[in-house]
Amino acid sequence: MTRAFTADPVEAHVVDRLLYAAMRAPSAGNSASLEILVLTGDDCREYWDTTLTPARRTAFPWPGLLRAPVLLVPTVNPAAYVDRYGDTDKAHTGLGESADAWSVPYWWVDGGAAVENVLLAAISLGLGACFFGQFEHEAAVSARFGIPDGRRAVGTIAVGHPDPDNDRPSRSSQRPTASATDRTHWGRW
Repeated sequence: MTRAFTADPVEAHVVDRLLYAAMRAPSAGNSASLEILVLTGDDCREYWDTTLTPARRTAFPWPGLLRAPVLLVPTVNPAAYVDRYGDTDKAHTGLGESADAWSVPYWWVDGGAAVENVLLAAISLGLGACFFGQFEHEAAVSARFGIPDGRRAVGTIAVGHPDPDNDRPSRSSQRPTASATDRTHWGRW
């Protein structure tokens, strides 16, 4: 994750490639609920004004994150999945009854896959990217940018040209991590 960006813009055709990568992610039942809010320029400043109070901004540990020239807000619509799974070819699953019928809410799974596609595409294009949650700011961001009711933000992806001289990792990245071998089970757990 890149947490410091230069102010250099990202060309529109490059953003289009990131969006294309997102839209190629899986979609359970081809529900196609993923929609993405793209913020650039003044819209990015509005985003940060909405999510960071002035007091919190002065103490924010990653000021270079605020220079990201592109913010992508992938959203999903749980109702689209319920509707799709209410169709004749999927009705046998029982998932068309309500969002509560889903033991695994695939709108989040599919949304996460779209995020990962964007992160990988950004790296392949020589850009940096950082995914972070909106948490308590989701309603304010939705209201500020007109995200329709019923849509849920998966989080936000900051994209831009990395500023390696000013980037610093999060504390989470310093935690010890078990190896892939220790987290992989062949045949049995």
